[in-house]
Amino acid sequence: MATLETTPSIRPAVPAHRDANVLRWLTAYTASLVGDTVYFLALGWSAQGAAGPTEVGLVMAAGALPRAVLMLGGGVVADRLDPRRVILGSDALRCLLILSVAAAIALTTPALWLLVAVALVFGAVDALFVPAVGALPPRITSADQLARVTGLRSLAMRLSQIAGPPIGGLAMGLGGPAVAFTVAGGLFALSLPLLLSVWIRPLDPPNDQAAPGGSGTARAELLDGLRYIRRHRLLGPLVLVGAVCELGLTGTLNVGMVLLNAERGWGPSGLGLIVACFGAGAAASAALLAVVGWLPRAGLTMATTLLLGSVGAAAMGVVPALWSAAVLAGFVGLSAGVFGSLDGALVQTTADPAYLGRVTSVVMLTMVGLAPLSYPLVGAAIGTWGATPVFLACGAFSCLGAAYALASRAVRRAELPRREP
Repeated sequence: MATLETTPSIRPAVPAHRDANVLRWLTAYTASLVGDTVYFLALGWSAQGAAGPTEVGLVMAAGALPRAVLMLGGGVVADRLDPRRVILGSDALRCLLILSVAAAIALTTPALWLLVAVALVFGAVDALFVPAVGALPPRITSADQLARVTGLRSLAMRLSQIAGPPIGGLAMGLGGPAVAFTVAGGLFALSLPLLLSVWIRPLDPPNDQAAPGGSGTARAELLDGLRYIRRHRLLGPLVLVGAVCELGLTGTLNVGMVLLNAERGWGPSGLGLIVACFGAGAAASAALLAVVGWLPRAGLTMATTLLLGSVGAAAMGVVPALWSAAVLAGFVGLSAGVFGSLDGALVQTTADPAYLGRVTSVVMLTMVGLAPLSYPLVGAAIGTWGATPVFLACGAFSCLGAAYALASRAVRRAELPRREP
């Protein structure tokens, strides 16, 4: 088993999806993601047993605030330190926190303040974990395999969304929230030895004056990272396009889909079919990139799939039949999956690894900090004007991001690294 010291070189002789080092990291990451899902399920169930609907919403949302506020700082930490150490520390803290909560719930009925405190601490630790996860791939594989790793990460996320709820439900059925929290803590614990066995390589010296672990203050390094993104001819547009996509589509596909289904009268089975089709499309696109590992004209393909997915999302608000909405959902999931995987892969392969933690923190801030702000806006707008105009407006807004990407020469000409034969 490898120790915390880095290995000089780990350029794989096989593709990432057959590389044992990458697969150990992927297994650890998947276990952690499933643990996240089980934890949130147990937290919500505990909250509804201790308080009313309003308080349940408070508990479930409590973790989002420290996660969003501290995310950029987490990026600085990931760049200053070995990101694997940050991930190990984060998972260890989450394991201890969740197992302590499990013990407390087993002994007494949980108070509302305890659940809120747990959510706040968990969100703060997540602010360290997420940027470190984004900064690790260049240290475990070569640049030409980063697209595959991005696809594998997307597959891991889909698997956690599929496997987490039934695992959490079974645990609560066997012994209530205490057992579910114990299972979540055990999954975090499972990831630790796997991460310890992952080989990492040292980074090449950074080209810019700021370096991880340098003498600058955390604030100076954060500002330097933001300037690096703003001045970069490709990273700046990629981050901006991703933010526009998140703001335009996330609320529509999460909140809007539920309200559209209710407006059309398709019932719970109809909503399940639409969500399943979207998930299948997104998983198929992630699997494609994980296996193929390279697509020609990645920037142009990314922008085109975003445009097609945005048009498809807008069309979902217009079609009257369930089957047509389900087909569109699958198409939107496929398009969104290709866009997200290529956008992530281009960010991973373009950014100087010395800045990747800070770059990841900015990207994730749009997802966990800004995008949820659209949820109440989408709900209120549909309540006022109905689903069709809101879906059209959100789709058109997302199309602006695609148009900007297509207008950017740097994005259109962006390519993924490819291993020489």
